[in-house]
Amino acid sequence: MRRVARILALLALLALAAPAAAAPPDAWLEGYAAAVLERDLGLTVPSLRATQGIITLSGADLISADRVRVLSALRAIRGVTRVEIVEGPPPAPRTETPSGPPRVLAEWQIGLLPGGTLFRPLIADPRWPHFAASYQRYLHDRQLTNVSAVSFGESFALFRDRVGATWWEVGIQAGVFAVFDLDAESKDLVNADYLVGVPLTARYGDWSAMFRLFHQSSHLGDEFLLRTKTERVNLSYESVDLKVSYEFGDVLRVYGGGGYLFDQEPARLHPWSIQYGAELISPWPGRDARWRPIAAADLQHREENDWSLDFSVRAGIQLDGVLASRNLQILIEYFRGRSPNGQFYKEKIDYIGLGAHFHF
Repeated sequence: MRRVARILALLALLALAAPAAAAPPDAWLEGYAAAVLERDLGLTVPSLRATQGIITLSGADLISADRVRVLSALRAIRGVTRVEIVEGPPPAPRTETPSGPPRVLAEWQIGLLPGGTLFRPLIADPRWPHFAASYQRYLHDRQLTNVSAVSFGESFALFRDRVGATWWEVGIQAGVFAVFDLDAESKDLVNADYLVGVPLTARYGDWSAMFRLFHQSSHLGDEFLLRTKTERVNLSYESVDLKVSYEFGDVLRVYGGGGYLFDQEPARLHPWSIQYGAELISPWPGRDARWRPIAAADLQHREENDWSLDFSVRAGIQLDGVLASRNLQILIEYFRGRSPNGQFYKEKIDYIGLGAHFHF
């Protein structure tokens, strides 16, 4: 278990280091991109904007330009994760609220360690690898009341390319999810889950899909085990799952999919599961404000639990551009259903909480 923890910590540090090195400030990126276009192609593009590594420019400024050369020049700049060309009027100046013209073309970086991911994180999924710390208040639970839930991990792309208009990438996911009993004298570790996966992702326009092979194992904390005499379960499994997502612009996202366990222990675990949900990101205030209200709901059903509903909802504020291209979410959360904490997967729990969630 210690070896697994060290591997996960190393992967997490790599995930932090790679995007950080490739994400200069927006103002620098915008000025540099404009200079590259003027120097190399003789183009002045007043509509060019840089936001969190995304270069946006209006097609109206490229009427006489070679778009292939423009895209190639911009994609080669360090820190650019993708390029979007929009048709219609140029974007409004930064002092005004952007009009939000429809996205018609997006160019992502290709090659090794390209930055970003084609499949966006699932905000309300209790087991999506990311960095987070939350306080949770368990309601009517026989063992826990005040709980601290922490996680560290991330998803990042190892290689990306395209086939026609479809982008694809292979990446890695790693995460540790732990809960601590704040009412215990030594703030006992209650449960820790370890996840390592390899996602294969594709994107076509506003459609994205992720097929993933992953391993998860679960462990009880020693102090909690000795104090409560809880019966330990040797829970470990491999799994494959598929999720498909559709984004309605930058406002609404819906997704759904299913999963299948294999090589599971206990062997009697039923393998099938279903997951679906929705996420809403407010268009007000505009992107330049660097903060927006968000809300998300994630619903899961497992054959092991007779297809009962596990319901997770989170809502709060997203702060964009924290530490270059990353965002921080301050979210109120509510969960009801079978516990996502591996050792207690048969237990029904009900909690409310408040947490900070950090994403690339």
